[in-house]
Amino acid sequence: MSRLLTYVLGSLFAVGIMFAQVAVAADAPAAGGCAAKAVSKDGKPLAGAAKASSIKKCEKDAQAAIAADCAAKAVSKDGKPLAGAAKASSIKKCEKDAAAAK
Repeated sequence: MSRLLTYVLGSLFAVGIMFAQVAVAADAPAAGGCAAKAVSKDGKPLAGAAKASSIKKCEKDAQAAIAADCAAKAVSKDGKPLAGAAKASSIKKCEKDAAAAK
């Protein structure tokens, strides 16, 4: 009886470790994004201020691309470009949706 309990607990422990590693591996690409692109010309990962600057620039460029894409999508049902408050509202909603999709 004691051996059986030992084997069961050992198996549960091993399975728990396996699932923990799978969960961490699944979260890594989502958190990576700009941090994964922060590498030097030699292909080595950046560190410190250089890494922070690279990540900040990457996020700024990504936000600018989203804003440009949303501005292009700001059209009415007739296909005419929106203007004024309607355009601003459409762009704001599009950017919010894009941020939520990340």
